[in-house]
Amino acid sequence: MYGLVNRALEEMMRKTHGDATWEKIKERAGVDIEVFVRMDAYPDDITYKLVGAASELLNQPAEALLKAFGEYWTLYTGSEGYGALLDAAGSSLQETLANLDDLHVRVGLMYAELKPPSFRCSEVTADRLVLHYYSTRDGLAPMVVGLIEGLGKRFGQTLEIERLARRESGDDHDSFSIRILP
Repeated sequence: MYGLVNRALEEMMRKTHGDATWEKIKERAGVDIEVFVRMDAYPDDITYKLVGAASELLNQPAEALLKAFGEYWTLYTGSEGYGALLDAAGSSLQETLANLDDLHVRVGLMYAELKPPSFRCSEVTADRLVLHYYSTRDGLAPMVVGLIEGLGKRFGQTLEIERLARRESGDDHDSFSIRILP
């Protein structure tokens, strides 16, 4: 994953738990990188180790941390110069979710080694849709839930999200039913 991801994780941890806790997380993870360069690619294992160490140290399930990080990521990327890309992706939640692959193509122009997930929408109506999530990375579906919730907040909408399919249960991808509440 790119340094941008690890920097966002670092920022979230520092803001919510303090600098000393972030240093303990890095130590427990065995990560001795002082500064993550946002345009540099890092092994995925570093991010997984950081999340695992944070989970242990904070006594929180990794899934809960990933969900919180997904929501944080939506806000973080908007403030790190990617807000215009998010704006261009759509003027509604449904439109933005439908354009996530196109957004990743544009981001890939800046990040040559990007290995983005793929998303597809089905059963789209005015107040609901099913989002299909395909990734070569395991265990990040909770982050997707957080991303969806973050996008809901971006559009001022309250969402009900139900996970329909799970890769860890043998499905070939994850899928989520998303309902926009009145």
